[in-house]
Amino acid sequence: MRHVNAVMTVALLLGCAHTGSAQQAKPKASNYPPQIGGSTVEVYKTVGDVKLNMYIFTPEGHQATDKRPAIVFFFGGGWRGGSPTQFAGQCQYLASRGMVAMTADYRVLSRHGTPAAKCVADAKSAIRWVRTNAARLGVDPDRIVASGGSAGGHIAACTGVIKGFDEESEDTSTSSVPNAMVLFNPATVLAPVEGEPPIDADRMASLKERMGVEPIELSPYHHVSAGAPPTLILHGKADTTVPYHTVELFTEAMTKAGNRCELEGYADQAHGFFNARGAHNAMYTATLRRADVFLKSLGYLEGEPTLAAE
Repeated sequence: MRHVNAVMTVALLLGCAHTGSAQQAKPKASNYPPQIGGSTVEVYKTVGDVKLNMYIFTPEGHQATDKRPAIVFFFGGGWRGGSPTQFAGQCQYLASRGMVAMTADYRVLSRHGTPAAKCVADAKSAIRWVRTNAARLGVDPDRIVASGGSAGGHIAACTGVIKGFDEESEDTSTSSVPNAMVLFNPATVLAPVEGEPPIDADRMASLKERMGVEPIELSPYHHVSAGAPPTLILHGKADTTVPYHTVELFTEAMTKAGNRCELEGYADQAHGFFNARGAHNAMYTATLRRADVFLKSLGYLEGEPTLAAE
């Protein structure tokens, strides 16, 4: 993979394969926002007439005094679409293991006409909202995990390593930085990397339009520094949308900076391999069990995973 322009591939497939300007939103779907069974719903952010929901799953018998660890998932969809329903299964499982598990809505191109920079702002707002409301939610404000897949993994990573992009109206004295990250095939390299093949200028211009800022400003790899949250990355080695080499680069940068970053690669698995797929859930189960082990190592979970390996 080191001879493939992995950054160009991410720019083309994840960020730029769209029609229309970032300012042109499609009509709002009548069935959106979704209903997610088993969750309680709160609005964590309002921007104009847009209300963004947080879908919350709690352990049985959960009380506001419990001070449990929490995890917030962000869905994938190329910053263009997607739904918080994507991670409902993971939320249900982690709630059964003792966490307060949440899946967040955020603004995207197809519904709100927003660039990716606004997706990042919403992710930071979501983490800040959980920490601000920790006592009421029964959450430990010092044990909050950011998670997500693909573009959702990207914005989760941004909450951990990229400064700025906070919503201007929010009180930034409450941190939007998570205490840990679990990232499913995340986009972590969105700008040229020294020693890697150059990126076509037209594609970089398209990515800039999609990001709403210079791509390097939202490229997690380029912002890694000491003190970043401990991180687990779960990635398919056959991913052609977000090539495996890009997360190898991110992991190397994190490790070099002295941060804990574990990369679990899955042979022959393509993009989105971790999603539940009806009766065939081997990779869904494998990745969720691996996340469970990582969270246990941080002291966020106790005991062994309750998911049976397939």
